[in-house]
Amino acid sequence: MLYDEILKMDRLDDSIGSITLQSEPYTQYKYSEEKILSELKEYITSTYRQHYSAGNDQIQTLDLIEACGDGEAFCRSNILKYASRYDKKGTARRDIIKILHYAVLLLHFSDKNAPPTETYNQ
Repeated sequence: MLYDEILKMDRLDDSIGSITLQSEPYTQYKYSEEKILSELKEYITSTYRQHYSAGNDQIQTLDLIEACGDGEAFCRSNILKYASRYDKKGTARRDIIKILHYAVLLLHFSDKNAPPTETYNQ
């Protein structure tokens, strides 16, 4: 009986072949989070092509700020700056995207300075 089950599983493995199985279950987002995250990723990628990098794109201004020990404070300050001016210059959406970008950077520096110990309910 067990041998027959193993044979069936082996045949199933052969028939799957090139099928890619997803590691995460599909989630239907209610608030378009996947679209917003995609837009945020595009924006962040675009900053690497802008004036934020110095010449050879290896060193960004933020790298220098971090080297001075001010990475987290810089990101926190920029979150406050863009949140306090939210929609006052007619760029509400852009302000939010910048807030999110600096929040991602703040998370990076926070994790780098004190590795995360929190877990999230799955």
